[in-house]
Amino acid sequence: MTSSEFASGGEPGTESPGWPGPGGPQAGRSGPEPADPGFVASEVFAEEEGVPPVAATDPLALTAKERDDYREALQRLQADFENYKKRVAKQSEELRERAAEALVEKLLPVLDTVDLALSHGGGEDVKQLSAALLAILEKEGLERIDNAGEMFDPNHHDAVAHEPGDGDGGQEVAEVMRAGYRWRGRVLRPAMVKVRG
Repeated sequence: MTSSEFASGGEPGTESPGWPGPGGPQAGRSGPEPADPGFVASEVFAEEEGVPPVAATDPLALTAKERDDYREALQRLQADFENYKKRVAKQSEELRERAAEALVEKLLPVLDTVDLALSHGGGEDVKQLSAALLAILEKEGLERIDNAGEMFDPNHHDAVAHEPGDGDGGQEVAEVMRAGYRWRGRVLRPAMVKVRG
């Protein structure tokens, strides 16, 4: 088999359609078609998608995108900082309240001593001292728990003695043996009481 026969598929006188020649698909073509100098692929794709053509390296578009990114980052940073300030302010307030509460707890034995002096016939000067001290502390949020005759509440009273009552089933505070105190609504120390009933 000759080379021309091999190229044509083995039959003499025929040309393979894949090879250039008089009968091939490349017949009549002198070379590749020249490219259109005004053709831009990005414009075609943009027109197909319905978006106006914008160059990927447009400096105004890049600047606008960077501006938006910086603005979003700044807004997130500002929100985080505001949350941080609120958290620090809350923690500071809690620390101040705990410090004041600890100071008041240390003053409770002093108040007990004043009450004891008054119960043993303390003079007018002791009464004035007690009134002045209680007025300052009550203004800051201290409350005494020392009312005899009210119903017994285990959250506010500590029963250390008991006496029989009239049998109606309820328990009331018959005597306050040591005053209790609340600080801004929270019980610092329950009152030591005698319960009837």
